[in-house]
Amino acid sequence: MKINYKPKSKWLFSLAAIGAVAIFYYSCKKDSKSTAAGPNVPAFHSLNRAGNESVSIWETTTDQSKLLQQQAGVNFAVDGGTNPTTITVDETTTYQPIDGFGYCLTGGSASLINGLGGNQSAMLNEFFGGGSGQMGISFIRISIGASDLSSSDFTYDDMPSGQTDVNLTHFSISQEMTDLVPVLKKILAINPNIKILATPWTAPVWMKVNTTGNNGFTGGSLNTAYYDAYARYFVKYIQAMQGQGINIYAITPQNEPLNPNNNPAMTMQASEETNFIKNNLGPQLSSNGISTKIIVYDHNCDQPGYPETVLSDGTAYSYVDGSAFHLYAGDISALSTVHNAYPGKNVYFTEQWISGPSNFGGDLDWHVNNLIIGATRNWSRNVLEWNLASDPNYNPHTPGGCSTCLGATTISGSSYTRNTGYYIIAQASEFVKPGAVRISSNTFSTSIQDVAFKNPDGTKVVIALNTASSSQSFKIKWGSESFTYSLPAGAAATFKWSGTQSNGGPPIGQTITLKGFNNDYVSGEDGTKAMTCTRITPGTWEQFLVVDEGGGKVALQSMGLYVSSENGTMPITCNRTSVGAWEMFTWGVNADGTITLQGNNGKFVSSEDGLQAMTCTRTTASGWESFGVNK
Repeated sequence: MKINYKPKSKWLFSLAAIGAVAIFYYSCKKDSKSTAAGPNVPAFHSLNRAGNESVSIWETTTDQSKLLQQQAGVNFAVDGGTNPTTITVDETTTYQPIDGFGYCLTGGSASLINGLGGNQSAMLNEFFGGGSGQMGISFIRISIGASDLSSSDFTYDDMPSGQTDVNLTHFSISQEMTDLVPVLKKILAINPNIKILATPWTAPVWMKVNTTGNNGFTGGSLNTAYYDAYARYFVKYIQAMQGQGINIYAITPQNEPLNPNNNPAMTMQASEETNFIKNNLGPQLSSNGISTKIIVYDHNCDQPGYPETVLSDGTAYSYVDGSAFHLYAGDISALSTVHNAYPGKNVYFTEQWISGPSNFGGDLDWHVNNLIIGATRNWSRNVLEWNLASDPNYNPHTPGGCSTCLGATTISGSSYTRNTGYYIIAQASEFVKPGAVRISSNTFSTSIQDVAFKNPDGTKVVIALNTASSSQSFKIKWGSESFTYSLPAGAAATFKWSGTQSNGGPPIGQTITLKGFNNDYVSGEDGTKAMTCTRITPGTWEQFLVVDEGGGKVALQSMGLYVSSENGTMPITCNRTSVGAWEMFTWGVNADGTITLQGNNGKFVSSEDGLQAMTCTRTTASGWESFGVNK
C-alpha cells in the first residue's frame, strides 16, 4: 500500500487518466519467411437474427439512491435512428481473458472477518459466493508476512538482531494460523477456484541492508548474499500454504519495489528484480516443481520502464507470466504500453486504496472509470481494490502504516456494512465471470465510458459510466439491433444479455490490427510504400481505425492516412488524405471469425502469400484473403 504520496481525493488526479487511450511506442522489423498457401476458408455465414433479447440492468448512483439496484429491463430492437453516443459491441472481436475482480485480503482484514461471529458465514458467502445477489469475487491478493495493514511487523523467519538463518531452519507460517489461514480455508470452501496472488512487503530483516527504521522493517534492500536464501523462502512459503490446502496461484517478488517509506517496506530496483528472478527465484520454483506464476513490478503506472527492463532480459522473460500495476501515480494507459512492448505477457491490476471517510460519488466515478473500465480496456486480466475490511477507525495497521484506508466493508464487532469499494467491484464481479473475454466496444472522450465482455456461457456484459455532469442518453448497438438508455450524472450501470449476435458488423470507431494467414500483421508501410502482411508484431503503422462511410462501407485509417485499393489494378497503399470510392471497403465476416475486405471493384483484398505487396484483385476469398482482427 502506497502511503507517502497518496492524493487527498482520487478523482482530483484522474483528469489525466480519463479518456486515456493505448498508444504503441515502438516499431517492428520485417520477417521474411515463406508460408504455404492455405485452404479456402468457409463461405460467409449468416448468423441467426437476434430475437429482441431482453437486457437486465443494475445501476449505482452517486447519491446512493441506487446501490447496485436492478432496474426495469429493456429489449433489443432493430437498430434505427442515430445517437452520437453509440456503443457498438462486437463479440466477434476479442481481447484478453478475464481472471476476475476482488480485493487484498490483508492480515487485518482476516482478523476482523475471523471475529464476525455468527455473521461471518453470511459475509463470506456474500463476497465470495457465485449465486444471484452474491459478489462472486474470484481473485484476491494476500501478503507474505505482514503488510502495513497488519497489526504488527513480522516475516516467516524473524531472528534476534545480529543473527541469520541461511538454511531457513526457523521458517514458519504459524502467525498466519490464527486468522489468515482459517479465513482462506473458508473462502476456498465457498469458491475452490479462487486465484490467490501473494506478495511480500519485505524480506526478513536479517536479509536486508541499509534499512531505515522500525527495527529494520522499513526501507533497505535485499542483500545480494541472501538472494538464494530469499528464493528458498518463497519456495517454503508456497509449500507451507499448499500443506494447508491453499494453492498460491502467483507471486510478485516485492510490493511497491520503488517505495521505501511504508512499514514494512523494501526496495528492489528493476535490475535487482531481474537478477533475482533469472538467477534465483525462477530456477528455485522450477527445480522444486512449483507452477506458481511470477508477476513482476507490482507498483505504479508512472514507471512502465521497470517491467520492460525485467522482460527485456531473455532469461527473466522465460520465468515471468506478466506485470502488475497500481495507480497512485501515472496513467492507466501504461498497462497498454507494457502489453504492446511484450504482447506475449499478461497484465494485472493489483491494488488501489480508498481513503476514509469516502466521498462516495467521487470515488465511485474515479475507480470505475480508471480501473473497472480503464484497466481492462488496457489489457488487464483482473482488477483488485486494496483492503477488504477495516474497523470504524481504519484499524488494524502497523505503526506508520496506512491509517485512513477504508475497507470495502467496515466490520465492527459482529456486524459489517458495505462501503464504496464494495459497489465498485460488485458492479463487475457479480456479472463478469472468470474465463470471460473482453470484446470490442467503442468508447468516447467525454460523457459515457464503457467496456464489454463475453462470459464463458455466451452472455454479454457492458459496464457503462456517465462521467458528465448531467444525465446522458446513449445507444448500445449489437449486430443489427440496439436499445437506448439514459444514465444520471456519475452513475454506473451494468447491462447483461444472452443470445447470438446478428451479422457481426465492422467495429466502427475502433482501432484494430489485421493478422494474415501467415500470422503476420498487415502494415501501412509508413504511408510511403505498397502495403504488406509481413510484420511479426504490431506497431503504429500496423493499427487501423475503422471509419463508417455509410451504405455498409468502411474506410481504414492509419496515422491519419487512408488505405486505398488503387483502382484494383495496383498494389494497395495507405497514403490517401481523403476518402473516395477506392478507399471504401465492404467488411465481411467468415464462419471462423476472420474477416474479408472487398474493394469498389467487388474483389477481395489479398495478403498475397505474405511475400508480395498486397492487392485488391481476387475474385474469391481463401485463406490469404482472410484476416484475424486484434489477434
